[in-house]
Amino acid sequence: MGEFLDVYKNRRSATKFVPDIQITEKELDEIFNLVKLAPSAFNLQHVHYVVVNDTEGKQKMYEASGKQYKVLTSSAVIVVLGNTQAHQHTAEIYEGMFNLGILSKQEYDQTVSSTIQFYQDRGEIFQKEEAIRNASLSAMALMLIAKEKGWDTCPMIGFDPVQVVNELDIPDTHVPVMMITIGKEDTSSQRPRGYRKPVAEFVSYHQFQSN
Repeated sequence: MGEFLDVYKNRRSATKFVPDIQITEKELDEIFNLVKLAPSAFNLQHVHYVVVNDTEGKQKMYEASGKQYKVLTSSAVIVVLGNTQAHQHTAEIYEGMFNLGILSKQEYDQTVSSTIQFYQDRGEIFQKEEAIRNASLSAMALMLIAKEKGWDTCPMIGFDPVQVVNELDIPDTHVPVMMITIGKEDTSSQRPRGYRKPVAEFVSYHQFQSN
């Protein structure tokens, strides 16, 4: 537990990376193999990641991000997408549990139909919000796992989503949630951690209380 808390406390949003440090697909896959254990509603695993680690691709993401330098110096830019139609894949997600006998045919059919109905009843706005919520849970897991493996990251919302969609050929079923730059932080100009509110300012018990 102590090791996890050290990782959690030491994770910082890196604003500057050491240039020309490569991260291999093997290293990224090791991270993603752990990221897949992150929670998601109904286990639908709404997230999809697009890793951009070639020079041309990073240049395009650099332009889409309003020319933020950390994009160019990062080892890779990871675009986090949320699948607004994840519920349509419920049958595939639960098929393994059915084949293993964990779910009966009745339980399987009921789970599939009720999950799809749950999302359909709540409409497109809810489906988009769910895609963002669940992809964000996964993204936080990615940043912590990356830190544990010696990599630094920075979540980014400062980018043109339309440009990213066009450059990466993203289908309209997926919404860009954030970019995550990953690499080795250049700590030469690192500033102290920003102000954090005291617990009493952001936690209420029993009912909401404004502070």
